[in-house]
Amino acid sequence: MTASASAGERRPARPRRRVARWLVGIALTAISLAFVYPFVWLISASFKPRGEVFDNRILPETFTFDNYLSVWQEAPLALWLANTAFVTVLATVCVTLTSTLVAWGFAYYEFPGRDLLFWLLLGSMMLPGAVTMIPVFLIWNQLDQVGTLTPLWAQNLFGSAFYVFLLRQFFRGLPRSVFEAATVDGASAWTLFRRIALPLSKPALVVTAVFEFQAVWTDLMRPLIYLRDSDTFTVPRGLKAMLDQFGFGGQWHWELVVTAGVVTTVPVVVLFFIAQRHIVRGITAGGGVR
Repeated sequence: MTASASAGERRPARPRRRVARWLVGIALTAISLAFVYPFVWLISASFKPRGEVFDNRILPETFTFDNYLSVWQEAPLALWLANTAFVTVLATVCVTLTSTLVAWGFAYYEFPGRDLLFWLLLGSMMLPGAVTMIPVFLIWNQLDQVGTLTPLWAQNLFGSAFYVFLLRQFFRGLPRSVFEAATVDGASAWTLFRRIALPLSKPALVVTAVFEFQAVWTDLMRPLIYLRDSDTFTVPRGLKAMLDQFGFGGQWHWELVVTAGVVTTVPVVVLFFIAQRHIVRGITAGGGVR
């Protein structure tokens, strides 16, 4: 009697859990749609003629591919994409390599003042970008590099405090016994880093590379500061020029602006879907989840 009564008391909990799961699922779906809708609208608007861009229809009433043909003729989009790819690849490789080397030094080696140096490095993250913007510009101006693509990627030769912190946390989670065993077998410091640490830290390296790729690909501030000639424009700077010309310049070719936005957004979306498995693994591992 007691057992049947306790079983009867437990039964109502299952429907409650099911209702709670449904409510969570509905909430997550609504939030996901809210985030996805702007991109879906952008794609839909790129297939509409000028007069229907802002009609807020998901399915275009008049479907046309003319925008994707016209945008390459009205602006040097291919050149802007090439400039952006050049800057993004160099910046991503540089910051990933240098940040990894610095993070490995902080994680594996013990030396006087290590913790103080690391805290000073983290403290640099607290400085707003506006504080260093003018001094950095003056340095590049003295080097006669203003108006070139060099300032957009060469700053990454010195690493990034955020990525150093991320990679250091990942390196500290690796089993130290593996490195000690390799050292006993005669492995050098470079061998430990190249043959053991790097392969084991692949998820964290992918996270660093993807984050930096997205940041540089979509960066507008530095191109606005350093680039003068349209032949050196990156995609964000080119889109700003298109917006000024076709959006606010009296011609109102919004269909070309949104089409260029789709063309330049697709590479980042594709990269995320390709690397999403490594991104999830890298973030969870860096947060201490095993």
